Amino acid sequence: MQVSGQKIVVLGTGGTIAGTSAQAGDNIGYTAAQVGVEQLLAAVPGLQALAGCMLVAEQVAQVDSKDMDDDVWRALALRCAHHLADPDVRGLVITHGTDTLEETAWFLHEVLNTTKPVVLTCAMRPATALTPDGPQNLLDAVAVVLAPGATGVVAVAAGELHAARNVQKVHPYRVHAFNSSDAGPLGWVEEGRVRLVQNWPLPPVRRAFYAIKTGSESTEWPWVEVVLSHAGARAQTVDALVHAGVRGLVVACTGNGTIHHALEAALLRAQQAGVRVVRATRCPEGQVLPKPGDVLPDSEGLSPVKARVALLLDLLQAH
Repeated sequence: MQVSGQKIVVLGTGGTIAGTSAQAGDNIGYTAAQVGVEQLLAAVPGLQALAGCMLVAEQVAQVDSKDMDDDVWRALALRCAHHLADPDVRGLVITHGTDTLEETAWFLHEVLNTTKPVVLTCAMRPATALTPDGPQNLLDAVAVVLAPGATGVVAVAAGELHAARNVQKVHPYRVHAFNSSDAGPLGWVEEGRVRLVQNWPLPPVRRAFYAIKTGSESTEWPWVEVVLSHAGARAQTVDALVHAGVRGLVVACTGNGTIHHALEAALLRAQQAGVRVVRATRCPEGQVLPKPGDVLPDSEGLSPVKARVALLLDLLQAH
């Protein structure tokens, strides 16, 4: 039974959820991004019945998410904005690889101007696995779009619902590979119903979308890198990046934003030379607590990879 005038758009970008392996029992020796999004939807029993409205599939990209790049992000943001502007669209589901899902989620949270739900989902096992997790994750993602009051960019996997700001991949193999650190999940999807324990995400900041929309396909986005502070860190890493033309640097710091002295000296030189520098902690929980006299700004609670996205968008907006 379809609800007249209502659509859920499913945008495919590839990933393990669309992966295939020569042997059904092989959950690591597969090739990602092989199955089209329409084929993925057709393979999920009960999906159309759960949706209760028209499902529209579109293949935006077909990549292993470890290879996610600016061009795919640009295309995805534009297609999201296009469909979200349609009054008949209730919300979006995006199939994505697990490796960089948290980065894409934060990127979309920051640039999309909508109160409709945008739900990223994924899989840890390929579509050819003996027990693939992708079909259930797709069912859950559609359930999230249909949930009363659903809004904002979120991720759903293994029955858990996570906000774009907090979601992170924490395990390289198990199906339950994501969490939201000390913030905890927004809730759970149970038999097609969403049970919230936190409020839906706040409206996005909506940065840099104009620059994304108007920039030509050949326009290169600002170069922002993540560097790691560790025992024996060397200044040459930062010096080489600055010499090569990097525009922004996020340092994954030890502890509460501390940096190896040699690396810190190079970062201060980079900042003086006009390179934007931001500190984030490499600790999987908590965030950098700023203190008086800090010369290098902190990431305001963002992980290193999400701080990189935020810095990229700041530079893009100022470009």
